[in-house]
Amino acid sequence: MDGSSTRDPKAMHSFAEFYPFYLSEHRNPTCRRLHFLGSTLVLVCLALLLTTGQLRFVLYALLCGYGFAWIGHFVFEKNRPASFKRPLYSFMGDWVMYRDIWTGKVPF
Repeated sequence: MDGSSTRDPKAMHSFAEFYPFYLSEHRNPTCRRLHFLGSTLVLVCLALLLTTGQLRFVLYALLCGYGFAWIGHFVFEKNRPASFKRPLYSFMGDWVMYRDIWTGKVPF
């Protein structure tokens, strides 16, 4: 990547500036796959919430989304999740990376 992982994400002023940093924090394929799995399960949980009205699926969605991502970071990527540095941009990055994996822009 472009070395953007050495920049301070708190100094980034736009999501466009942040996203290359975000991707540099997700170089490990297993980490990206765990993010993808977690995001897919979040969508399943949200669909179940909408169809059943059971609020427990909100908790399940949070556990799936953060659980799989954090395992990917701490075990495979060996870094701290970007959500600790820029929570909103990181949340946006999760879904942009999810789309980019589906479209083939980011390797699975």
